[in-house]
Amino acid sequence: MNVEPIMPRFAVILPAAGGSTRFGAPKLIQDLAGLPVIARALLPFVRRDDTHQILLAVPTGRTDEIWEALSREPAIKNRLGGQIALVPGGANRAESVRNALRRLPADVEWVAIHDAARPLVSQDLIDRTLAVAVEHGAAAPALPVHLTIKQTTAAALPARVVRTVPRSELWAMQTPQIMRRQTLERAFETCVYPLEHITDDLQLLELAGETAWLIPGDERNIKITTPMDLMLAELLLARR
Repeated sequence: MNVEPIMPRFAVILPAAGGSTRFGAPKLIQDLAGLPVIARALLPFVRRDDTHQILLAVPTGRTDEIWEALSREPAIKNRLGGQIALVPGGANRAESVRNALRRLPADVEWVAIHDAARPLVSQDLIDRTLAVAVEHGAAAPALPVHLTIKQTTAAALPARVVRTVPRSELWAMQTPQIMRRQTLERAFETCVYPLEHITDDLQLLELAGETAWLIPGDERNIKITTPMDLMLAELLLARR
């Protein structure tokens, strides 16, 4: 008889200190089917029994605004200041994650880092990511890259094409990215690159020589970057 492994409790970090430059307005407090984007990103973790604590790394000047947005959902409001806490964010994503990581209780072994702008994450995706992380030490969802990718001589266009990048082994990353807390802490301690160049949490583990695995992602687990993404999220929620 196959026995399902017991999954551990984990803490969740949501980096939420970005400037929403491409959106043109504070995207995390935008309404999405009656709730702010950030509340919808948080809610799937609030509803889980294995969520130990949730830390949101937010800009210090917008704490009240985000607190008010989260308070619109009773299930979140009742946990604010307890299981759910706001901590100061950093100048970039990696700094925000590190700030939150330092504030986790000492007994937290596993940590899930989830984009605050991904409001449609499913319980199935969290379950699958956690299971593979527990088996291999770290895991994250990803989708195959279907577009043709060109490398150029510059970071802005127009620019001369250098080559076409083979896409058969390329994967577009999603969150949550789940890993052992101590592994992530060591990766931060040994990172020799400026943190503003770290755009992905598993990247820190790669640089530290740690093993990380990818699992099949979910096309509905979109990240809100532009107003069009918000419109798509509305449609996906309506179909759900």
